Amino acid sequence: MKLSEVVHTLQAEVLCGEEWLDCEIDTICGADLMSDVLAFATGRTILLTGLTNIQVVRTAFLSDLVGIVFIRGKKPGADIIAMAAEKGIPLMATAYPMYEACGRLYFRQTQEPKRCGDQVERQSKNFARV
Repeated sequence: MKLSEVVHTLQAEVLCGEEWLDCEIDTICGADLMSDVLAFATGRTILLTGLTNIQVVRTAFLSDLVGIVFIRGKKPGADIIAMAAEKGIPLMATAYPMYEACGRLYFRQTQEPKRCGDQVERQSKNFARV
């Protein structure tokens, strides 16, 4: 899934980083504890959070996150938006609460067409169980 699809799915407003909306993501992390993000976020991940402080951007930078989505209509201050733009981290804001935002993205991601290799692998696992 691309960041642009996240924006569309969550009807999100892009606060900064429109030039990075073509970035691919593999994982979605919904958390308000930045220690959880540091411990569990891997690969091309976006963070959904209700926190709007500077630590969110710092954590995203340290964890190599692809972007941050602020939930429940929250928006960070101008200083945080400026820091994210400087670090190359796209920021988005959605009115959806955490549960619904994660659910919508999960549904969207599971509805994407799979590559041929994914289908073959899935079929071979099913045959192994018979």
